[in-house]
Amino acid sequence: MSLRVTTPTDREIVLSRSFVAPGQLVFDAYTRPELLTRWYGARGWNLVGCDIELREGGRYRFESLGPRGDTMVQTGTVRQVQAPVRLVLTELFEDQSYPGETLITHEFSESGGQTTVTTTLRYQTPEGRDAVLRYPMARGMGESGDRLTELLTDLTAHQRKEIQ
Repeated sequence: MSLRVTTPTDREIVLSRSFVAPGQLVFDAYTRPELLTRWYGARGWNLVGCDIELREGGRYRFESLGPRGDTMVQTGTVRQVQAPVRLVLTELFEDQSYPGETLITHEFSESGGQTTVTTTLRYQTPEGRDAVLRYPMARGMGESGDRLTELLTDLTAHQRKEIQ
């Protein structure tokens, strides 16, 4: 399934995508550095620094390197962890072009061998949301989701081999 993007309010962007993988595996891919570094980011971007304290009040820092040597750094605080169904955190980019932290809620819903991830991005202002919508965010998130699909396919195939 491809990425679905909606804007239900003037301060929110909601992203939704399904993956053929169990919920715990998808949750792990979102929270374990050794998995995040294998898929996070648009094609051509690589997560070269990934630290996450997966606990309420924990901090995280992601550093990505782009195809032309550009860097992008995201930091934030983990607000809620309910493995494998919910993860809430804040996000702030270095050199951010809009004010304040973004509140991110990831919800993982497993059914019939698929896990749907619904991500709600809540900005502090409508102008912040609108600034993000002008970026190629949907393309980048779509490509990142494609990379995650590839990783989950590899991981589930490996798990099936271990069981046989």
